[in-house]
Amino acid sequence: MRRGLLCGCLFLMPALCLMSGCGEKAEQEEKNSIRLGVSIYRWEDAFVSTLRAELEEKAKEYEQETGLKVVLDIVDAKESQSVQNGQVERFISLGCDALCINIVDRSAASDIIVRAMDADVPVVFFNREPVEEDMDRWDRLYYVGADAKESAVIQGTILADAYDADHSSLDLNGDGVVKYVLLEGESSHQDSLIRTEWSIQTLKDRQVPIERVTGGIANWDRSQASALMEQWLEEYPGEIELVISNNDEMALGAIEAIERVDAGGAGRDIRLVGIDATPDAVEAVREGTLMGTVNQDLEAYADAIFEIARCLSLGEPVEDHVALEGGKYYRSAQTPVTRDNLPKS
Repeated sequence: MRRGLLCGCLFLMPALCLMSGCGEKAEQEEKNSIRLGVSIYRWEDAFVSTLRAELEEKAKEYEQETGLKVVLDIVDAKESQSVQNGQVERFISLGCDALCINIVDRSAASDIIVRAMDADVPVVFFNREPVEEDMDRWDRLYYVGADAKESAVIQGTILADAYDADHSSLDLNGDGVVKYVLLEGESSHQDSLIRTEWSIQTLKDRQVPIERVTGGIANWDRSQASALMEQWLEEYPGEIELVISNNDEMALGAIEAIERVDAGGAGRDIRLVGIDATPDAVEAVREGTLMGTVNQDLEAYADAIFEIARCLSLGEPVEDHVALEGGKYYRSAQTPVTRDNLPKS
């Protein structure tokens, strides 16, 4: 009888090994790589495209430093929340360790969150912030982005400082009033709403005499902004002195319209300001066609996204590597960019 028990124990030992210590060894071997699913709301967005490139660079640097393979599965949601939801399902089915989501509709994050919770796959949202109620649903949800109010205050300060130094820098016709038009991002996007409010409020707080001519939604898009600006130049000839844009791409579209409609004319004196400090915008600042923009430190921004996702994938405490607000928010540092503070090329 004892001999039978001994044989039975010997027979069971390999199986027990697989379920305990050997299983742990296999689990460690699997961590020779991590897989991150990244969904971008719209591939053509210049800011997010630059951020995506920085994220890819971070992954390559980490691979080279550690030898741990990083698989970045980056896809375009094509501005469709249903498409993005399907992408999340696919990421989960592929066994992604963490998801990095630039959400299409910030008010529709619950579906993604429920799927992630069910599969126990953590999520790092970035650039487009889900509503607070959704972010509070689970302790494995994070957000990386810039503070929209800070962006707007810096933008307004660039203009106010220029006005204080020389009124004619904004008041082009010397009538004591700066007449402006406003290019806004998406109507439902929190950054658009906040940037619009606080850029104008900053100018008012600094006692810059401003008067709104008109404004419109251009959805962060250069071509839409260009079409709007062309229309405004024709409707309000000689009236517009300043273009305040929620982002750089729309400001660049306005510049293109000015060059088309009023090539060589007084319209070229119109002042413009944006936000994001994309490469094209920084070049426009250098050339003098854009008065200023706001740098969101894309390198640190991308580093925070990658570090949070990496820590979650490897079971490391996020707080040991990334400074978070409220345990789940990272806000990137921002600085003004004007011709005066650009590095010499």
